[in-house]
Amino acid sequence: MTQLQITAFGDPSVLSLTPSQDKVPAEGEVRVRICYAGVNPIDAKTRAGLGWAAAQNKDKLPWTPGYDMAGVVAALGPGVDSLKVGDKVCGMVGFPLEGGAYAESILAQAALLVPLEEVSLKQGAALPLAGLTAWQGLFEHGELKQGQSVLILAGAGGVGHLAVQWARASGARVTVLASPDNHGFLHGLGAERLVDYHDPDWVAQVGRVELVLDLVGGDSGKAALDCVAEGGRLITVPTITAEAIKLAGSERGIEVRGMLVQPNPGQLAQMLTLLRLGEAQICISGEFDLADGALAHAAIEGGHTRGKLLLRMPGASLDE
Repeated sequence: MTQLQITAFGDPSVLSLTPSQDKVPAEGEVRVRICYAGVNPIDAKTRAGLGWAAAQNKDKLPWTPGYDMAGVVAALGPGVDSLKVGDKVCGMVGFPLEGGAYAESILAQAALLVPLEEVSLKQGAALPLAGLTAWQGLFEHGELKQGQSVLILAGAGGVGHLAVQWARASGARVTVLASPDNHGFLHGLGAERLVDYHDPDWVAQVGRVELVLDLVGGDSGKAALDCVAEGGRLITVPTITAEAIKLAGSERGIEVRGMLVQPNPGQLAQMLTLLRLGEAQICISGEFDLADGALAHAAIEGGHTRGKLLLRMPGASLDE
């Protein structure tokens, strides 16, 4: 099989195709022939040598990134009776240190995979990490309740556009910080109020909300502290600036929580049901061949990607 690996930390050119042999699944594992893999900001940050996953893997290069995948079960390990060969599945795998989804084949714990029924492999590959980040940020860490107000920073991105839909489905009132080019797109997903992040007065335009989901970090995350109502909280997702934002919040008596998304097949199944019923949608703005993974990384690092990007494996048919 072929895999796309980080050969050294640096710009997208350090990604290189390398061969690898299929492995035999162990107890509780399956081998999946991957058709599509999701591309996430954490992949690019790790490749650049930034963040916790990079620090832990710096002595293990070359390393195969990728945590989102969808494909077809090719082999079963001992003790696996929840899946069968030929099943279409998706899941968040190898998180945070193993990765491995930028490849034609992967070994994964069967318990982490969810069957795909009436949902395409493309959607299945785009959903797991972004969808779970949004879900857990809003409801587990943010404790968002029906009728409450939430501000989502970077609402048009992979996590953001799903967070808008999860929040709206829960009965929350959704304000989104985004470029005007994306306002129509986000309004169609359920955002009630849309604010231009270019506007120097955006904090005043937003006003006060009970929850801020910060998907940007840095100065924007700190500025959003002014939007937190009394008794509310801010959930910041980028790990690189989380401690600085927590400190800024503490100095002002505002609760700030960082988070690290966790695999959760039950939550993933719930989200797939919303997709299957047409109550949510995933925007896939670009597909790249595995060999062109560097182009996908350059695109996601540009910071203006709407929705999700995918890598297509060499053996995947276009209609899968």
